[in-house]
Amino acid sequence: MNLDSRGIPGVSVVTTGFTDAVAAQSQALGFEPAIVYVPHPIQNRTADELDRIADEAIESALAMLTTRG
Repeated sequence: MNLDSRGIPGVSVVTTGFTDAVAAQSQALGFEPAIVYVPHPIQNRTADELDRIADEAIESALAMLTTRG
């Protein structure tokens, strides 16, 4: 939030297991962050699985970083 308020874009990468927590925290702070959700859980994934997850998330993350006003 601090970076966004200073005009520095950011994106959080969060697993789908935390969607409710993100919504509650965002509402409490009055802030709508850029979020890319990835499958939950993330621990115990193989390197190949993590690569696939990252490959699937990168375009959304880059779009959020370059289009947020």
